[in-house]
Amino acid sequence: MRGWWQELAGLVLPVDCAGCGAVRVLVCEGCRGALSGAVAGPVRPSPRPEGLPVVRAAAVYEGAVRAVLLAHKERGALPLAGVLGGALAAAVLAGGPGAGPGEVALVPVPSARRQVRARGHDPARRIALAAAGRLRRAGVPARVAPVLGLRRAVADQAGLGARQRRENLAGALAVRRDGVRLTRGSRIVLVDDVVTTGATLAEAARALRAAGLTAGAGAGGAPGAPGAGPGGGLRAAVVAAPADAFVRAPRAGAR
Repeated sequence: MRGWWQELAGLVLPVDCAGCGAVRVLVCEGCRGALSGAVAGPVRPSPRPEGLPVVRAAAVYEGAVRAVLLAHKERGALPLAGVLGGALAAAVLAGGPGAGPGEVALVPVPSARRQVRARGHDPARRIALAAAGRLRRAGVPARVAPVLGLRRAVADQAGLGARQRRENLAGALAVRRDGVRLTRGSRIVLVDDVVTTGATLAEAARALRAAGLTAGAGAGGAPGAPGAGPGGGLRAAVVAAPADAFVRAPRAGAR
């Protein structure tokens, strides 16, 4: 009910830009530019957690981008999923289509049930659904495969350092019973809204590998295939990452 009401309110009530506050527009042209994927590229947190896949981000996590992500995630501004999904799709495409035939399966990092209840929605899954739609319109077969789940309780990550996050998440994720079937024949891309320390994506990648899922066709990716790397063939894409995590610094003035 909460999610339905938020979506209706977003359609019928005047809104201000979630990024900069410009009046009577959901996301202004300038803030859309910041989420356009113009700076999309590889990111690498430092220190890099063991097993982290090759990760690409569409935007720098600051200013308007941060404001839009938080409005969607924490304040329930559900209509923002469209522009955020477009950014995530740009990050997926920045890595190339991947190796082999078949659909691209976007595997979102799951939220804890208590967080979903508190927020009224699952932000990463909602953004992934919007991204899959964008990819299909771009001619890339894509779907969302929510095959990861939490198998034990974890603490809130806010305020935790890189090592504490790794310890908090170690062994916390697992592939659901039908996960292998749901991803068979697909090129898997892990997706999330933001990467900071990389601990969450590293744990998600560990869970996929433990179930025998990596880059393509629901099995191990071939060495040297697009996206192969230190993460064992898996790829990941996020909407945003800190500026200092980009392997190549974003161009000055890029929005």
